[in-house]
Amino acid sequence: MLLEINDLHAHYGKSHIVNGLRMTVASSEIVSLMGRNGSGRSTLLKTVVGLVPSTRGEIRFEGESLARQPSFHVVRSGIGYVPEERLVFPNLTVEENLTVGRQRGRPGTTSWSVDDMYEYFPRLRERKDTHAGNLSGGEQQMLTLCRSLMGCPKLLMIDEPTEGLAPKIVEHLVEVILDIHRRGVAILLVEQKMTIALRISHRCLIMGHGRIVFEGSPDALREDAEVRRNWLEVS
Repeated sequence: MLLEINDLHAHYGKSHIVNGLRMTVASSEIVSLMGRNGSGRSTLLKTVVGLVPSTRGEIRFEGESLARQPSFHVVRSGIGYVPEERLVFPNLTVEENLTVGRQRGRPGTTSWSVDDMYEYFPRLRERKDTHAGNLSGGEQQMLTLCRSLMGCPKLLMIDEPTEGLAPKIVEHLVEVILDIHRRGVAILLVEQKMTIALRISHRCLIMGHGRIVFEGSPDALREDAEVRRNWLEVS
């Protein structure tokens, strides 16, 4: 397994957000992580990448322990992170944001160039000299994804990439994610839209109360109305 998480716990202050979580991601997979708001999905990604310290448990990436390691070490190990908040550098241009994210490729990783990013999103090429703070929300989402790819990750963790985007942009973004995977990058995707998660994933995980409460294929989740009702649907 590329990523292995065992008995992971993490807190925000006194709130116990990730509670004994266990999960894996293989190098060949797209894994979707679903759950209601507040279930701990975003906190899990932040814990893996070192933005939220774990209080107990183990995170291993290619066999190396990453628990309680600083974020720069996690990223250099081969994990890319696309936050829900986008977090572009607003006073840098589009192209400067991309070059800031560049790392030298490691053995066995796909190397990415600025031109690759412009091929995915021609709009970024058009706005390459524009300050990122002046981009639309959709353009900032494109830029954040591309900046993470410039680090040549083996695993890309993407938090709610389609949130607030127009349907046409969502469709293009889904095709880009699928192509990134075809080029050898594993994907851990936090996605609220179940139709997208079921369409592109090899496995679906559902979080509830800070742990994994369902793991199975997209077909298994389609057929399990009780799981969807108990852990996904909003009454």
